[in-house]
Amino acid sequence: MKYYLTTPIYYINDKPHIGHAYTTIVSDILAHYHRLRGADVFFLTGVDENSLKNIEAAEKLGMGDRIQEYLDMQSALWKQTWDSLGITYTDFIRTTEERHKQGVEKFWKRVRENGDIYKGTYEGFYCVGCEAFIRETDLVDGKCQHHDKEPKKLIEENYFFALSKYRERLLAYIEQNPDFVQPQSRRNEIVNYIRDHLEDVSISRQSMKWGIPVPGDPEQVVYVWFDALINYLTGIGYGWDDELFARYWPADLHLVGKEIIKFHCALWPAMLMSAGISLPARVFAHGFFTIDGQKMSKSLGNAIDPVEIAKVHGMDAMRYFLLREVPFGGDGDFSYERFSKRYESDLSKGVGNFVSRVLAMAEKMVSGSISEKMEPDTIFSQGISDQVGDDSIHERVQEVWQEYEETFDRIRPDEALDAVWRLISFGDKYIEEKKPWAILKGNTEEYTKIIGILLELVRHVSLLLYPFMPETALKVWRSLGVEEPHKEQYLAKLKEWRAVPITKIERGEALFPLNPKP
Repeated sequence: MKYYLTTPIYYINDKPHIGHAYTTIVSDILAHYHRLRGADVFFLTGVDENSLKNIEAAEKLGMGDRIQEYLDMQSALWKQTWDSLGITYTDFIRTTEERHKQGVEKFWKRVRENGDIYKGTYEGFYCVGCEAFIRETDLVDGKCQHHDKEPKKLIEENYFFALSKYRERLLAYIEQNPDFVQPQSRRNEIVNYIRDHLEDVSISRQSMKWGIPVPGDPEQVVYVWFDALINYLTGIGYGWDDELFARYWPADLHLVGKEIIKFHCALWPAMLMSAGISLPARVFAHGFFTIDGQKMSKSLGNAIDPVEIAKVHGMDAMRYFLLREVPFGGDGDFSYERFSKRYESDLSKGVGNFVSRVLAMAEKMVSGSISEKMEPDTIFSQGISDQVGDDSIHERVQEVWQEYEETFDRIRPDEALDAVWRLISFGDKYIEEKKPWAILKGNTEEYTKIIGILLELVRHVSLLLYPFMPETALKVWRSLGVEEPHKEQYLAKLKEWRAVPITKIERGEALFPLNPKP
């Protein structure tokens, strides 16, 4: 079983901000989850180095004659950012790499041989911010509605892709494959666009002097979007490793922002149809990210560096907030105030407190503070006992697992967290109902059984949280003496009740201290 997922490849004219991190972190969460299920996961991310905005950024720094040096510097910055955030990508692709150029050339030739590339004259508007051709009817007061800037007026001879030829095939495919475009609101949007506005698109630039040369015509370079989309193929071997490509294509998921959905759900599938390549299984477009209700922009200076947040509060806290706070697929907003509240209520006083309480009570049994010292293996064997009348706990845990997996299958990791939190709330309620501290001295056997059940609940909570907060899960597993999942212990086994032994009890430091220090 393989699972191939991708992020968009990012423009590198600036450093990564929290919006970029959101897409990449969600992809990383999905990669963790599918690895836990035993899948052969290929997680591709990378950067787009052939865009005009990158060139303009280099020129502003006085590096206009050293474009590749600028791109090398920026690419390293982006890669370092994902590494520092613990992103577990399989490969990081750059569109200036030779492997990508080879794949683009191969793809172009296939589309041309199929009669879908022709030469013509383009006259119209081009937005550098969008790196896209736009219609005059899409302008608001003569400006791009996304970037609030006047687009460039272009008149030049280009190569065109016969996109309109695929209108009916695209509509039929989306109709026959309802999961192809998600969420539903984006699907409706793209169907309307294909039906009413799809037209042939220019796929080369005569005036652009940076990029991949058009095969057979070095006076022109391949249009950045036609080039960039092909990274999903070249990143897994297209044009340079046929065996690798056959192993992972088609993609199981392209995760993108909603502003680029037309490229991914109209242009890209039509390109693949033309080249005779199977289409990806699913494209999921999430919403925009704002900061304190305002759009992120250089002029406002409100872009948030995800690395700085992680330094203070930890990577896991940031991952948790982004998925817990924002309904996945919709628009979201980041504010330090809400982040602090979530950190305190959900993490410090929520899961952190639950784990700490259970481990503290369990330590009493292994410290000799009660009449008969209990070893961890004894706690486990006696504690997870069906004789205490808690058979329904097993069923409750499995219900949570079922809902958790169903939500991941629908690409709704935010709802998966809802299921996890119901189990944490159940564990807190169980503690209050059983009041183990009240029976500590009077009934050692009963106390041990209750704590054993709670320890197993902690193990399940940590496993459920692993894709979202891997560092936190590892800390809990070390406290319980539970091994990190390996090939013989993937989710199918680990989610069962009493699946693996708890070999030690070690509370350690608080998972989420109220006053974290960088």
